[in-house]
Amino acid sequence: MVVGMIIACIPFFNNMVPEFEPELFMVTIIAPLLFFEGFAMHLNRVGHKLKTILGIVIVLVFISMILTGLSLSFFTGIGLPLALVMAAISTPTDATATESVSEGLKLPRGEKNLLKLEALFNDASGIILLNATVLLLVHGRISYSKTITEFLIAAIGGALFGAVVAFITIFFRQAMLRLPFDNAVNAQIMLAVALPFVIYILAEEIHVSGIIAVVCAGLLHNSEAQRSRFSDMHQIYLGNGIYVLLQELLNNAVFIILGLNFMRIILDEDVTFSSWIWIIAGIILYGVNLLVRYLYTLLVLKRGHKSALIFALGGVHGAVTLALVFMAAGLGLSSNQFNLVIMSESVMIVLSMAVPTLLFRFILPREERDSGMLSKYRQEMINRAISEVEQMYLPHKVKQSVIYDLRDQNSETSLRQFWQQWFYVSRRPAFDKTERFLEQQALLWSFYIEREYLAELLEDENMDASELYALYNEVALAEAMVLDPDNEN
Repeated sequence: MVVGMIIACIPFFNNMVPEFEPELFMVTIIAPLLFFEGFAMHLNRVGHKLKTILGIVIVLVFISMILTGLSLSFFTGIGLPLALVMAAISTPTDATATESVSEGLKLPRGEKNLLKLEALFNDASGIILLNATVLLLVHGRISYSKTITEFLIAAIGGALFGAVVAFITIFFRQAMLRLPFDNAVNAQIMLAVALPFVIYILAEEIHVSGIIAVVCAGLLHNSEAQRSRFSDMHQIYLGNGIYVLLQELLNNAVFIILGLNFMRIILDEDVTFSSWIWIIAGIILYGVNLLVRYLYTLLVLKRGHKSALIFALGGVHGAVTLALVFMAAGLGLSSNQFNLVIMSESVMIVLSMAVPTLLFRFILPREERDSGMLSKYRQEMINRAISEVEQMYLPHKVKQSVIYDLRDQNSETSLRQFWQQWFYVSRRPAFDKTERFLEQQALLWSFYIEREYLAELLEDENMDASELYALYNEVALAEAMVLDPDNEN
C-alpha cells in the first residue's frame, strides 16, 4: 500500500498509471486471484460447510446491509436509498487482507477456513445487492422478485457455467496425459493460467456471476490435482509453483492498487470536502458490520465468544470494496453522492485493516517459525552428510564442490566463499563425464544419509512431525534437482 501511495505522490509515475477501471480490475486481478484461492481449497470442505457458507453469503450479507443502512441513515441523516448503497458496498470481505493483518500470528484453523470460504463467495452477493440498491436510489423503486430471481440466476448459473467449463478442461487435460507421446507441459500450464480470464469474461457475457464461476472452476481443478498428482509429476509441481507465484503477485498488486487509489482520493480536491460526515459514516459502516458479524457467529453459528470475535475482526475489506464504489459511479451516482461514498468506504477499509492489526496481537498467539530445535536438526543432518562425503574417495575438486553444496543447505557459506566458488567455477573447465557422475552419486548418497537421520527423528513421538517434514521436503527437492536430466553442470 505504501508503494502505491508513493507512486500516486510522484506526478511522473502517477501519470503513467491509468485511471482505475473496476471492470478491468475484476477481470485481470480478482478473477485469477479467486480462481487460485479456489484451487487451494478442497472441494469436500466446501461441501461440508455448504449450509454455513450459504448462510454467511446470503443471510449475513443481507442482515448486514439492512442494519448498516438503517443505522447510517438514522445517525447521519443520509437518505435511506444512498445509505443502503453504501451498506451493500461494505459487505464483501477480502481473504488476502485478512491474512495480511494476521501475519505472524496463529489464526485458528476453523475461523481461518470460514473467513476464506466467505471471501470466495460474498463478492458476488455484494455486486448483486449493489445493483439492486442503486436501482432503488436512481429510480426510487426496487423489484424484490426480480432481485431474487437475478440473484439465483447469477449464483446458480455461475456455479453451473464454471463447473461445465472446468469439466471440459479437465477432460481435455486428462486425455492429453494419456496420449502416447510427450505432453506439452508449458502449453497445459498456460491453458490453466488463462482459464480464469476466459471463464470470467464468458460468464459475464451470458449474465451469470463470473466470480462464482471462477471460484467453482478453481475448486474442481483442486479435486483434479488431488487425484492426478502423480500422473505427470513434473507438470503438477511446476504448475503449483507458478500458481503460487501468480497468487503472490496478484495479492501484492491488490494492495498497490489500493494504496494508489487511496492517495489519489486524498489528493483530489473535488472529492475532499469540508463536511466531516464521511468520517462518521465510515465509522458506522465498520462498527455495525463488526457487531452484526459478531452476533451472527455467536447466535446463529453457535460459536464461542473468542471465535465470534475473531470472525468479526477477520472480515477485512480491501480493493474489491473500492472496485464496487467505482462500479456504483458507473451505475448512476451523482458526483456528490460518489464523493461521499468513496470517502466513507475508504474510512471503513482503513478501519477494517487497522483495528484487527492491533487487536489480533492481544487475541491470537504468535506463530513460531523455524524454532531453534529445527535449526539444530538441520545442522546435524548436514554434518552427518558431510562426514560421509569426507570419507569417500573422490577427486579433490569434486569433494570440495559437494561439501560446499551441502553446507549451502543451511546458508553456512559466507558471501566471500560464494564469490570464490563463483570465480573458480567460471574459470575452471567443466567437470568431465566421470566427475559429473561422481558428484551426482556423492550428492545422492548424502541426501540419503540426511533422510535416514530425519527418519530416526520421526520415530520419536514427541517430535513435531510438521517441522521435520518441511526439512524432508527440502532434501527431496535437492535430490530432484540433482536427478533432473535438464540440470547440466
